[in-house]
Amino acid sequence: MKQRDTNSIRYPLEADIKLEKLTQNLHRSKKDIFCQMVDYFYRSKKDPADPGDEMLKRELSSGISRILSFIRQQEKDFLLPLFSDAGLLKAAAARQKEVLEGIGRHLLTESERTGTIVQSNEHLLKGVKLLLSKQKEKDLLKQQFSELLEYYIAQREEMGWTTTNVKKEELTAHIRKSLKNL
Repeated sequence: MKQRDTNSIRYPLEADIKLEKLTQNLHRSKKDIFCQMVDYFYRSKKDPADPGDEMLKRELSSGISRILSFIRQQEKDFLLPLFSDAGLLKAAAARQKEVLEGIGRHLLTESERTGTIVQSNEHLLKGVKLLLSKQKEKDLLKQQFSELLEYYIAQREEMGWTTTNVKKEELTAHIRKSLKNL
């Protein structure tokens, strides 16, 4: 059986110093870090000698392009319709505001008219109440006058030809006094 870990590599002292710092920072052995570096470059297909790393730049560029196209699509699908709908809503709200202000002005004038009508109705109601009270007084006066007339007629009938003028005058004075008291 052959031992797996038999290969060795010679490298400059500056690279060894850098590798030593990496081992301290990452808390791994030099062998582990070296194997992981080889795996990284193998998988990513990056050239360690290429400082610009064009492949990485292309990947970043394509990622940014995808993000920008996604944002543009979102703007087209959501933001632009939202802005246009917001504009329509704003215009509709302005029209509704004008309508509501018109209704408010109309209600104010109608309220003033209603106040005037209420005052007129109250005035008319007072007049009608006054007329009713006067009508009741008139009816009461008619009734009292009717009773007085009936009394006069009854007393006059009781008096005959033989009744003295004094009695007739007393009856007439009594009726006149009663009429004045009405």
